[in-house]
Amino acid sequence: MSAISPAPSASTHPARIDATLESGLSRGLWLIKWLLVIPHVIVLAVLWLCFAVLTVVAFFSIVFTGRYPRAIFDFNLGVLRWTWRVAYYSYAGLGTDRYPPFSLGEIPDYPARLDIAYPERLSRGLVWVKSWLLAIPHLLLLAIFLGTNSSNGPSDSSSNIGLISLLVLFAGVALLFTTKYPKSIFDFVMGLNRWVLRVVAYVGLMTDQYPPFRLDTGGAEPASESAGPAPDAAPAMNAPATMTAPAMSTTATSAGPAAIPATSATTWGAGRITALVIGTLTLLVSLGLIAAGSALAVADHTARDDQGYFMTPDQRLATKAHAITSEPVVLDEPDAPSRLPEAVLGDARLSVTSRGGGAVFVGVAETSAVSEYLDGVSRSTLIDLRGTGDKRTPVYRKTAGGPPDTPPAEVDIWTYKSSGTGEQTITLPLESGDWTVVVMNEDGTPQVSADVSIGATFPGIGWLIALFLTLGGLLLLAALALVLGSVWLHRPKERTTP
Repeated sequence: MSAISPAPSASTHPARIDATLESGLSRGLWLIKWLLVIPHVIVLAVLWLCFAVLTVVAFFSIVFTGRYPRAIFDFNLGVLRWTWRVAYYSYAGLGTDRYPPFSLGEIPDYPARLDIAYPERLSRGLVWVKSWLLAIPHLLLLAIFLGTNSSNGPSDSSSNIGLISLLVLFAGVALLFTTKYPKSIFDFVMGLNRWVLRVVAYVGLMTDQYPPFRLDTGGAEPASESAGPAPDAAPAMNAPATMTAPAMSTTATSAGPAAIPATSATTWGAGRITALVIGTLTLLVSLGLIAAGSALAVADHTARDDQGYFMTPDQRLATKAHAITSEPVVLDEPDAPSRLPEAVLGDARLSVTSRGGGAVFVGVAETSAVSEYLDGVSRSTLIDLRGTGDKRTPVYRKTAGGPPDTPPAEVDIWTYKSSGTGEQTITLPLESGDWTVVVMNEDGTPQVSADVSIGATFPGIGWLIALFLTLGGLLLLAALALVLGSVWLHRPKERTTP
């Protein structure tokens, strides 16, 4: 791979970003622009999902043909234009009070403009590495320009404001008190935004030209430099397909928005965009179903124990009292017992192993019987498990008292029970009733400590896997038909702007 050489002048870069700082900006409108742009944010969130999906399609097209499909290019360019207009109106610029139009197309008289020259050919080898490996230095800088989010835990989160937002905030405060947008801040903000958008175009595979490490400030792109032909600016793979940057489709002038010469382009009407959006959302749902079905299939073959149960990890329960009890579990089936819980869960069981190596008792009985047996007995009732994974902490409700009158194994109240050394297992009831689980030392002494695990056979998992995979596959076919159909079933139109 050859070294990366930045382009000698901004005029050779396929992406052109221009903006006009309007006069007479409102003092305080910027304070509520976050509210005004909410409709745009919602629409753009969906359009960026489409952008991501179409970029994947473009990736494979470049790999096999060396070309970026023109219809996809025009749509993705439209998303970037729309995003730039909204960003410039709101908190990446505040350079205009003119509300952004809901449009993918170029709006020549809007104060914020963006154009990217369509590449006739792109490198088939470079496409594998430029979006992540080669872009890493720029992505690190973009984290400073745009800000990053960090979190030190579930209860501690912070957001680092980006350089662009900070500068725009200064400009907003200046507007509030002086009605003037500082020209120096505007020029610097434009340079940062220009840098960001060039990197986005490169990461989005829309050009092979490496973004320059250069801050081109000001509202208009820098003028062309007549220093001779520019050297290759993109890194080359082994025997790469070469690309000469096409002539810019816009030319910035001080008189206002640039004219766009005649160029072959595709038209994205409401019907095509709707089909693409529905196809993209369907694609995400289908991939989710397929992923869930695949995960269940893997778990079905790897996560069962020797007896066919899915068991939770061992959870340590310990108390200085004489018993550990569960909260009452109520299964209310007023008429005939339902077969649904059994069909879904199959056989459910509880596994208990003493941590001290002594004899342990585990039993399930009706709550009223357990309350009568443990009346006056010290106990800890498990009410919650806080945390996730292996760091869950049990939370108890403690009841003071003394020892039981009779060891638990000698009491005739248990519907299911087991006692002894080593692992003890019982079946959990699925029929209607009010049930409580009790864990004690077999002789009724205090200081109960045990590892507890619960599980079930889930006999219906095979049907669930088949349902997820079948439905996911059908939705995937429908999504591909909508996405690919919206891209390729069209008629190109000649677009001419005098």
